[in-house]
Amino acid sequence: MATWLQSKWRYLFMLLGVQLVVMALLSREGYHKRVSYFIRIFRKPESGTSVTSSVHTRNHTGSDVYANLSGLAKAHSSVEDLPYCPKTSPLIGGPIHVTFPSGLTIKEVERKNPLVVRGGRYRPPNCEARHRTAIIIPHRHREHHLKFLLYYLHPFLQRQQLNYGIYVIHQAGNYTFNRAKLMNVGFREAMREEDWDCLFFHDVDLIPEDDRNTYICDSNPKHAAIAMDKFGYKLPYKMYFGGVSALAPLHYLKMNGFPNNYWGWGGEDDDIGVRVSLGGMFISRPSLNVGRYKMIKHKLDKGNDVNPRRFNMLAKTRQTWKQDGMNTVEYEVLSRAYLPLYTNISVHIGTEAGLYATPTPVKKPANAPAKEIVESPAKPPAKPHEEQQTQKGQPTKH
Repeated sequence: MATWLQSKWRYLFMLLGVQLVVMALLSREGYHKRVSYFIRIFRKPESGTSVTSSVHTRNHTGSDVYANLSGLAKAHSSVEDLPYCPKTSPLIGGPIHVTFPSGLTIKEVERKNPLVVRGGRYRPPNCEARHRTAIIIPHRHREHHLKFLLYYLHPFLQRQQLNYGIYVIHQAGNYTFNRAKLMNVGFREAMREEDWDCLFFHDVDLIPEDDRNTYICDSNPKHAAIAMDKFGYKLPYKMYFGGVSALAPLHYLKMNGFPNNYWGWGGEDDDIGVRVSLGGMFISRPSLNVGRYKMIKHKLDKGNDVNPRRFNMLAKTRQTWKQDGMNTVEYEVLSRAYLPLYTNISVHIGTEAGLYATPTPVKKPANAPAKEIVESPAKPPAKPHEEQQTQKGQPTKH
């Protein structure tokens, strides 16, 4: 009798064991999750960490921005024979790991981007790009930040299979900085060289952290830098339009470009956001998880003090936006240099002498002949793979 009972229990345990194995195989992923859960209960967590923080780190640590580009090489066929690039680039990898190594040099950035030609131009070597994007970077005395931006931005754009060019608009002299006016200059000078589909206006100290944040324009003006680390990766307020924004040429002209009278820090981003609305458009944005940017920490620049009149000027945007913008921008091109990683345009944009005067509309006689907005441009790179020389000469007024 005892032997029979032992045999019965043995068979029951064997049957139970087989059932557990089958269940584990059928729900392998769920099984491992349950095992991991119970292990985490009994494992002492590391100091200062939690399950939530470890998941967040894993999702956003990202990969090397150059990782997906090692197989690219110059195309051997003619441009006419290339097929169009896929609508979604297969090189896009998502989150990017961003650090700022102290020993980085501009020569190292050049070496890591062999397919970028003079003037900061690039087109995919094995397919015809579907989008042409110009990057406009207002700049003065920020070479250290520019080096890091170029290090990340070039491969970031290459992973998106864009035909692109990078323009650095340098404000000459030491007078008060005017970011928005430099962007007006950048728009005009970039469009002189090529019929760009989209223009990205990009602060020099912001590094994109996810290449799913595509640098192409939407049907409305796009605010790309929706989640900066300095704001806790959140949008600081609804109408914020700062850091990195994208506009098609038609968008830019509908809102009369950017204001010219914001000398010093602050106010111009909000003015631009209001102009979008006044131009009958809306602001589009990527998701918070995708539109992430890391800021290179720095102190407020000398010559870029806070603009004390910014709130008074903002209150008058509705009355001034049609009289202050692309239709009134004046500047002087001092030099244009086609460097290995970007086109550098050095300009004199004047001073704030006329800031306190009320803008007046530009009037033209009814029968006056049409006049070119700008003079003929200095010769741009005729072909993406042709080397161009630095061009300097007499200043050109606009």
